[in-house]
Formats: sequence, C-alpha cells, structure tokens
Amino acid sequence: MKVVKFGGSSLADAGQLKKVKNIIDLDEDRRVVVVSAPGKRHSEDEKVTDLLIALGTSIQMHQMDESVYKKIIDRFQSMTEELDLSFHVAEQVKDKIDEAIELVKDGSEHALDALKACGEDGSAHILSAYLQKAGSNASYVNPKEAGILVRDQPGGALVLEESFEKLYSLRHRNEILVIPGFFGYTPEGELVTFSRGGSDITGSIVAAGLKADLYENFTDVDSVYCVNPMFVDQPKQLTSLTYREMRELSYAGFSVFHDEALIPAFKEKIPVCIKNTNNPAAPGTMIVADLPERESHVVGIASDDGFLNLYVSKYLMNREIGFGRRLLQILEDEEVSFEHAPSGIDDMSVVIREHHLPPEKEEKVVRRIKEELEVDTVLIEREMAMIMIVGEGMNQTIGIASRAAAAFREAEVNIEMINQGSSEVSMMFGVKSAGLGKAVQSLYRTFFE
Repeated sequence: MKVVKFGGSSLADAGQLKKVKNIIDLDEDRRVVVVSAPGKRHSEDEKVTDLLIALGTSIQMHQMDESVYKKIIDRFQSMTEELDLSFHVAEQVKDKIDEAIELVKDGSEHALDALKACGEDGSAHILSAYLQKAGSNASYVNPKEAGILVRDQPGGALVLEESFEKLYSLRHRNEILVIPGFFGYTPEGELVTFSRGGSDITGSIVAAGLKADLYENFTDVDSVYCVNPMFVDQPKQLTSLTYREMRELSYAGFSVFHDEALIPAFKEKIPVCIKNTNNPAAPGTMIVADLPERESHVVGIASDDGFLNLYVSKYLMNREIGFGRRLLQILEDEEVSFEHAPSGIDDMSVVIREHHLPPEKEEKVVRRIKEELEVDTVLIEREMAMIMIVGEGMNQTIGIASRAAAAFREAEVNIEMINQGSSEVSMMFGVKSAGLGKAVQSLYRTFFE
C-alpha cells in the first residue's frame, strides 16, 4: 500500500486535477490520497489558504471582504465546472465555507482553524467526486472519520498517539480514500489545524498509521536540490537522503517539505519519495532511514533569512547556576520560541525568528533581561540569515569547517556566529542577510563543483 500526498500546486486547477487522477490510475497500490488546498495557478495568483485567512481576518474586524469570498467560491466552482461535476459538489464546498464563516462571526475559539481547513476539505470533496465520475471506487474521508486525533492547539496541532491505531483500520477498506490534509480533531470533537503547510504532516501521519510500504509526496519539482535554485542555476539533484538530513534541510529553508512532517514516517521506518506531478516518470528523491552510499559528505546547503540574534553578556556567567534556564524562561513567559542558542563563557546568543519578537515585545523582553538577570550587555541584531550545511558523513570528515570558512572568506561575507549540533548532521552559520546569496553561491562552488 502507498499513501500519496498532493501539494497545492498539484491541485491548483482542473488541469492539474486531471494529472492527479492519471497518477493515481497508474498504480493500484496508491489507495490512500491526502490533499492540500488549491495553490497558485501562476506566479501572480493567490493560494486558497491565503484567501481564507484574509477572509477570516476581515470578518474578525467586522468588515467581511465580499471580493475575497467571491474569489474563493469562484475558484472551487470553476474547477467543478471544468471537470463537469455535479452542481451539488460545488454547493457542498460552499456550505462548509459558509458554516465556518458563521463560526468566525460568533467568535468561536476554533473558528479560524475551521475556515482555514476549508481549502483542503474542498480539494478532497472535488477530487473524490472526480474519481467517482471517472469510474473509480473512491470515497471522501473526513479526518474525524479517519481517526486523526490532535491536541487542542489551534494553528499548531500535534497528533495524539491513539490516532495511529485508529488509522490502521482504514487498511480494510477497498476503495481509494481521499483525505483532506492540514487538520484533525480533538477528542472533544473540535477541528484544529496543524502549522502552515501541515498537509505534509497529515500525509506522514496517515502513512505511519497505515504502515504503508511507501509515502509519496507529489509537488512541482523533479527532486530535492542540494541548494536553493534561487541562488544557483541548475543545482545538483539529490537522489537519496536520510530522514535526519531532510529534517535539517526542511527546517532551514527547503520549502519542498514541511520540517515536522517526517517524524511519523521516521518512527515507522517508512520510506518517503518526493516526486513531480508534472513529470511523474522522474525518479524523484528517496528519503530513507539508513545512510545511502555516496562520495560526498555534504549533501545540501539550506538557507533562510528573517532571523535576529539576541546577544547577552555577563562576567562570570559560567559560574552562575541557572542563568541559561532563566534567560530562556523569560522568552517562554513572553511566548517567544527560539531556534539556536550558542554560548561562550561570559556570553550567550539566542537566535529567534524575527516575527516571533516584534518591536513592541522586544522592549519588554530586553527590560526583563536587564532587571532580572543583571547582565552587562544585551543587544538585538536584526536582519540576520542562517546558512546550514548538512550531511550524515560530516562528523567523519576532517576539514569541513575550514573549507566552509574559506568559502565565506572568498565571498567576502563575515560569519557572525557558528553552531554545530551534537548530532553532527549539520553546521549552522549566521550572517547578515545582505550577504546570504553570495555566501550560498560560494559554499556551493566549494562543496559541489
């Protein structure tokens, strides 16, 4: 059995849905399908999830944007018309959206999640109806019916362990099952979404619960590249990666796969294959548990901007028991999550996504650090970028750090910080955002050319 997940670009319009149907028809083992919300049809287009969020925000401000509402309804209606589906399919999707709108108007705690989930739910209804019309034995399966139970954390749900046993029972069904991604239900029956891009998470959860032989994730690229093609023209394609490598790459800016999505598949040792809906014959990239044989020890260079560095210095910090804990406790109190925390004897840096510490919250955090920790210095440096070189074999190779440092020198980009995780699968470098492109290009020349 294979679990197949299709991303937003694969479901953007009726033409893409026809490709999805052909892919499902090509392999009778593709019995469970997880879908995202419709994505962009072209570069200037809008994702349906973005439209739903904008609609929800306008309702919360008591000024429902009718033009956005019309865009959403028209989008789904055009798909059903082009696929020659029953009028009732479009009405079913519209009714779900209208129900969620009423929840937002009523101020329900989970209302915005219910509205955001309408994109994936609409895709699932339309695809299942299209498969049925084409003669396939297919069914729409709501995540509640499937047994996807989650913690009550709106916008950031985490799956509950009992979900996997419930999902396994789906193996006994003979039809093609179409499940909307991105959301589950609390044990009390409330709809809650995963973090953005969470359809990947749903696919991995379903694959793990069904103990699938393979989890195929269809997107709009032939494979995972070793570096962002925005920085390097026609970069090397990766045929295989380990779970840990892909997790590191996804976290650090590889948008092809959600960084949390691999965990359920990893626990069940289910191989994952990333493939292209527009070129399904391409072999794609396999993600596996064991290290594949390869010549290079560095498999990828990931990068992302939009970070800041919170720098704290205090003489004899290393002698002060609990200093780090109290610093991070302040961040927790103010609901600020952090990414990295490299430290020295008398100083400590905390790397944070900029949007997690807006200027109005920054003032309070800095004041608390000064007053409660009595530090000598506290500075916040914005417009930072993180670059990560990734590879399972790096810890067995001498000179990786020196080669990377030489690449930064060649690019004339100053390294603001270095951090290597204890797993030794990755090495992180912090630089100013302005030097990101030059640094990545130089690293690519060093390790891949």
